[in-house]
Amino acid sequence: MADMKALPDAERPKAGKAANKFKQSIAAAIDKALAAAAPAEKPKTQTVAFDPSVPGRRPVVGHRHPIAQMIDRIKDIFGRMGFTVAYGPEIELARNNFEALNIPADHPSQDAFDTFYFADDVVLRSQTSTVQIRVMENQKPPVRIIAPGKTYRPDTVDATHCFMFHQVEGLYVDEGVSMADLKAVLTMFAREFFWPEVTIRFRPHFFPFTEPSVEVDVSCALCAGKGCSVCSRKGWIEFGGAGMVDPNVFEVVGYDAEKYTGFAFGLGIDRLVMMKYGIDDIRRFFENDMRFLSQF
Repeated sequence: MADMKALPDAERPKAGKAANKFKQSIAAAIDKALAAAAPAEKPKTQTVAFDPSVPGRRPVVGHRHPIAQMIDRIKDIFGRMGFTVAYGPEIELARNNFEALNIPADHPSQDAFDTFYFADDVVLRSQTSTVQIRVMENQKPPVRIIAPGKTYRPDTVDATHCFMFHQVEGLYVDEGVSMADLKAVLTMFAREFFWPEVTIRFRPHFFPFTEPSVEVDVSCALCAGKGCSVCSRKGWIEFGGAGMVDPNVFEVVGYDAEKYTGFAFGLGIDRLVMMKYGIDDIRRFFENDMRFLSQF
């Protein structure tokens, strides 16, 4: 191509055309050779279409804790007997936790209820009975409530005790309320909660905020009252504490003890669950062992 300038003018067009044709044929030959020497292109991966008929993987879905389930059941049973649900703070005034419940600071019974203090007059409540004080101070009779929630006591942790546990307090105040009403309510609850043939019994006891006071036993669900290792061969298991509201408590909240009477009871929710399902250790509720909790 460089030598074309030496050609006569008449020959240059013909020579240029021939040179361009030759150059194009050489370029085509090179492209063909390069294409033949190149590696084979990998086939594109084919996208697998979604098959809706293939079973999926079910995600793990949690559920309510057995104690939370039991609180819902307790509220349902007492709700059908006309009891409403009341709540109160877990951090309470010592006055509501002790003095208002007829437990003076120097009374020996306070040893069993002495709890965790934030200050001289502020504590973690040791019973949900504090809620009945708050309700009665703000509501005139009749009063018919249950108060479920957490309570705290300096108990040594073992198979049946814990420094934190759940309790449901019941309170019924009106004219003419008697121990017979108390036993009827607790019997109806026990038969609905356990089984229709269950029986309960009262044993004399002492609680500062009730007079007279009783311990309530329920016939053992596992042996139907005949006696087994769970009930220590007695046929009975402690159910809770109860009694008629002490007139001193009515005086604190401004109720006329000559006109009104009432009963109160306290049931340990954790122990109710243990009795219901034959659980041998209260600590299982708080260990977060999914092998245990997934059974409920």
